[in-house]
This record gives sequence, structure tokens and C-alpha cells, in this order.
Amino acid sequence: MRLNTCEWGSGDRVAVLIHGIMASSRCWWRVGPALAERGYRVVAVDLPGHGGSPRGADPADYSPEALAASVLESVPAAPELAIGHSLGGLTLAVAVERLRPGRAIYSDPAFRLPVLDGVPMTDLFVQGKNATFEQIAAAHPDFPPDEVEVELEMLKDWDTGTALALGPYCGRDFTPEPVVPSLVQLADPSFLVPPDFATELKEKGFEVRTVTGAEHTIHRHLYDDFTASIDDWL
Repeated sequence: MRLNTCEWGSGDRVAVLIHGIMASSRCWWRVGPALAERGYRVVAVDLPGHGGSPRGADPADYSPEALAASVLESVPAAPELAIGHSLGGLTLAVAVERLRPGRAIYSDPAFRLPVLDGVPMTDLFVQGKNATFEQIAAAHPDFPPDEVEVELEMLKDWDTGTALALGPYCGRDFTPEPVVPSLVQLADPSFLVPPDFATELKEKGFEVRTVTGAEHTIHRHLYDDFTASIDDWL
């Protein structure tokens, strides 16, 4: 599936950005221009069922492998940098051996989508589809108003079928090998990468850094701290 993309900058140094579930390329509205200022041509995708990308005709179109294949079809091969957040981190994990970025950054990645009280975590996201400005602001009290508006726009363009289709994959382990230099950036605390899992990642060869006080969407909640955490990887 060919994906809709948003681009900033130009040149041969390519950075690929992959968003999380319920979001789109719009979530990188500060990160993309900042990377362009650093000399990157930035390509941010809308995953299937998100933003301006096609909707799946079948749940299989939203499987982790299908998400990864769609990214591989839609971005330049062997980019200098790839960043994946949450579901985007899982997608990058599945694609990384074929994409072969120079460096990979996994921001609070969903390598292991959990099952909560017998319910796939992804099923719970459907409840957020029709959230209001006030509800989003209450859920993310440190979001600036611009970020809340971005969330509203992204939810409008989100197919809840993506969450339901991912349910069968909850409880499975998609942790990649660090086949390229790889950084895992964590929220504080991270509900996706608890301390024992973070230790496993370090033992596998990942560099692991925690952004103090950050919620799951680190690049949107604490943008300056997000950037400081990965500055030496850019």
C-alpha cells in the first residue's frame, strides 16, 4: 500500500518518521521542521488507516507486517535516520532489517502490545475516537492548545479498524535485533517498556534513555526534552 507522506527539507540526508496509533504525520509538526533545519530531507508517513493514507479492505491490511511493508514501499531505502513512536516503533522494528537506516530511534515503542485484564490494549483506543477538545486537554494537561487541536484533527482521520485489527497481536513480542545503531527513548514511567524490559533491551545492545517526567507521546508532551534526549543521534 502506497502511503500519504509529509515532507520537510531537501537533500540526500533522509530521515523517516513513523507515528503511533490514532495519530498521523501531523504529530511531527515540530520535529519535522527542526530536522530539516539540521540538513535532513524529512519524510513522515501516514500509516494505513491514518491521516491521508488508504483504508484497509481487510484486517490483514493493518497487521504489523502490512504496516511495515507499506512504509518500505513509501519511503527512500537506507535513510540516514528513522524514528518510530509507539506503534511506529513496532512498525520500524518489523521493517528495520529491510529498511536499513543508518540509525534507528524507537520512542516509547510498542514492541510488546499488552493485554489488560484480558482485553487487548488496542481495543481500548476505540473509545478515544470522538474525544472532545476538553477531554483531550484533561488527558494531556501539559499539551499546549496547538497540540490538542492537532490531536482532534488526527482523530477525525483515524480508522478505528486499525486498533481492532491489531488486537490479535497483543501479547506477542516484536522486539527487533539492534541490526543498526539503535536508541530506545522511554517515557517516565513507560507503560510499554517497564524497567525489567528496559534491562533486557540494554542487554540486547540497545541504548536506553528515559526522558524524565515525559508521558507516552514524548515528542508532543516535552518537545525540548525529546530533542535534548536524542540530540547526539541527529
